[in-house]
Amino acid sequence: MKELFDQTSFKASKLTTQAYSTSFSLGTRFLGSSIRDAIYGIYGFVRFADEIVDTFHDYDKQRLFDKFKRDTYEAIEDKISLNPILNSFQHVVHDYNIDHELIETFLDSMEMDLNKLEYTQQGYEKYILGSAEVVGLMCLKVFVHGDEAEYKRLQYSAMRLGAAFQKINFLRDLKADFEGMGRSYFPNADLENFNDQQKKEIEAEIAIDFAEGYAGIIQLPKSARFGVYMAYIYFYQLFKKIQGTEAQRILTERIRIPNPQKYSIFFGSYVRHSLNLL
Repeated sequence: MKELFDQTSFKASKLTTQAYSTSFSLGTRFLGSSIRDAIYGIYGFVRFADEIVDTFHDYDKQRLFDKFKRDTYEAIEDKISLNPILNSFQHVVHDYNIDHELIETFLDSMEMDLNKLEYTQQGYEKYILGSAEVVGLMCLKVFVHGDEAEYKRLQYSAMRLGAAFQKINFLRDLKADFEGMGRSYFPNADLENFNDQQKKEIEAEIAIDFAEGYAGIIQLPKSARFGVYMAYIYFYQLFKKIQGTEAQRILTERIRIPNPQKYSIFFGSYVRHSLNLL
């Protein structure tokens, strides 16, 4: 039965989400049941592409990525794939009318990580667009149930929120990216001499993205609002922790929020939501 295969495919995407991201998985659990699987489908696709370029160091990454890219487009065209992650993703693409341009832009940014080590301002903006902003737009298509008018109205906020999340990830992973892979995403930061002033300039940029992203969260449909707010509040707390950390420490360790603290953050967010305090 095709239906059983599709159900199994979405379970694979859900398992991938749970295995790779505690915070995203928790946030997704608070989305409406009607859209939860679709977000798992998007996350699984995004995660697999990212894994190819970031972790498969003992393999031919370019060949693997090229195959993944071909398989993605074939899955969308054929409306089926024996790769369960791509099978669930193609369902989301068709069910919510996700623009193929968003997918292409995302894959282009992922491919940049195969070769790019340092980014100019233009390259940085292009990478953020593809790796984060369009992912936010894919999710927005699901959140508004494919309503094009609502999608366009909330488009800018979704892009800004995605950008904020990605830039925080860059700061959190500064040590691994720079020391482990020689990558430097921030164009105006000298990581050989990274200091608190450079860090504050990046944080000021993120703060603006956060404010513009939050403006869209409170306008989302009820089925999506709380789950997205949960993700927002987690990243905001991580951002505050990074703000309180010296620049040189950012370069020597990965700043994180322990799981017990994550659960506490999510519980507090649930209380605020229940009391209509968002």
